[in-house]
Amino acid sequence: MKAGTTHIKLNDKVEVIAGKDKGRVGKVITVYPKLNKAKVEKINMVKRHTKPSAHNQQGGIIEMEAPIDVSNLMLICSKCTKTVRIKKEILEDGTKVRVCKKCNETIETSA
Repeated sequence: MKAGTTHIKLNDKVEVIAGKDKGRVGKVITVYPKLNKAKVEKINMVKRHTKPSAHNQQGGIIEMEAPIDVSNLMLICSKCTKTVRIKKEILEDGTKVRVCKKCNETIETSA
């Protein structure tokens, strides 16, 4: 997959298929298409040591999500509730949609 294209979008429900959080499910918070990475809620948590600053007066150790590679994530279809591969189709009105390969239903993001 070339940089700049991903099969995952904001607010998608995904499952981690590789790495330390394998098998866990979460919602996509941020997508970095140029890096082929995404941040998923409560997945790939890292501890960051921060100095006190104007933004963070206390300082200390902050736990936050780190980006995870998109190849380690698999989309969960909202209709059949399984991890699925997707295909892209163009509708009659010219819009591109993602379609579940298992149940042939369109996948829309729950905003």
